[in-house]
Amino acid sequence: MALKSLIRKQELLRRKTLNPENIRLLNEKLLEQFCRLDFSGIHTIHLFLPIEDKNEPDTFLFIDWLQLEHPKIKIVIPRADFETFLMTHHVFAGREMLQKNKFQIWEPIDDQEYSAEIDLVLVPLLAVDVHGYRVGYGKGFYDRFLETSGALKVGVSFFAPEGEISDVHENDIRLDCCLTPDTIVYF
Repeated sequence: MALKSLIRKQELLRRKTLNPENIRLLNEKLLEQFCRLDFSGIHTIHLFLPIEDKNEPDTFLFIDWLQLEHPKIKIVIPRADFETFLMTHHVFAGREMLQKNKFQIWEPIDDQEYSAEIDLVLVPLLAVDVHGYRVGYGKGFYDRFLETSGALKVGVSFFAPEGEISDVHENDIRLDCCLTPDTIVYF
C-alpha cells in the first residue's frame, strides 16, 4: 500500500526515464491492446490527447486507427479549465483544429461543446492499482467527469497495475479495465 503522492512522484520519474525507442514500442503495443476492445455498441469515444513532455501514451495512434476501422464512431476530446478543474468536451475535427494551451496540452480550437452520450472514456493515469483505482496528476478532472457518466471507463498505462493505493477517496472513480502493453486488465 502506498500514498497517491508517493506513487505520483515515482511514476512521473519512471516515465521520464523512458527513452524514445521504449516509448515507441510501448505505444505500438498499447495500440494492439486497444484494437482488441469490443467496439460493438460504441458510438462515441472520449479520449485524452497526449502531453508529450510527460511521456504520456500516444492516443493519436488510437484516433488514426478508429478513423480507418470504425469511421462511424464519434471521437470526443477534452478541454480543461484550470480555474474550475472541470472539462468541456468537443468533437475531434482533425489535428489541424488543435492547439496547445499554456500547459502544453492539446486542445480543440472550436468552442462548440459536445453534450450528448459518451459510451467509452479513455482515462489518463500515472498508475493504477489492482482494484482499478488510478493516480492522475491530482486535479480531479476525470473523477469529476466520470462521476456523472455511465460510460465504460478504460485506463491507458505503460505499466501493469501494482499493489494498492492506501488513500483512495470516496470520490475516486474506479476503472472498468486498463490497457497495458501486454494485456487488458479487467477490474
